[in-house]
Amino acid sequence: MTSVSTHTRGADLMCFTRISMTVADVGFLVYWAVTLFALIPAEYAYKDYDDPVMSDWNYSFVLLDLAASVTGLAALRLRRRAGNGEPLMLISLVLTATAGLQAIVFWALRGDFAVEWWLPNLFLLLFPLPAITLLVRRIGEPRR
Repeated sequence: MTSVSTHTRGADLMCFTRISMTVADVGFLVYWAVTLFALIPAEYAYKDYDDPVMSDWNYSFVLLDLAASVTGLAALRLRRRAGNGEPLMLISLVLTATAGLQAIVFWALRGDFAVEWWLPNLFLLLFPLPAITLLVRRIGEPRR
C-alpha cells in the first residue's frame, strides 16, 4: 500500500512539475521577448530599470533563462513522444531554480522586497525542488 501511495504522490508531483515547467518555460520566452522589444512600461519594471548596471544585471539572465526554457520544453516534448526526457528535465529544473535563487539573493542584498518580483522568482526557485529530489532519487535507484 505504501508503494502505491508513494507512486501516486510521485505521479502527482510530476504532473504538477510538468504544468509548472510549461508555465515557467513559456514565461521565460514571453518575458525576454517583451523585454527585448522594450514593451514593459517603466512603472511596471523593477526598481532602477533605467540604470545601465541594473539593465546589465537583468540581461545577464538571458542565457540562463533561455537554457532552462529550451531544455525544459525539449524534456516535455521528449516525454510526450518517447516517454523519457527526465535527464533534460533535471537539467531544466536545476537551471530554473538557479535563476530564481540568483534573483532572490540579488533583491535581498539590495533590500528591495517588491512582491511583484519576489513572487515569480520564489516560484522559479521553489517549484523545481521536490521534482529535483525525486529525479535524483530515481537516478540512484538500481535498474530493473
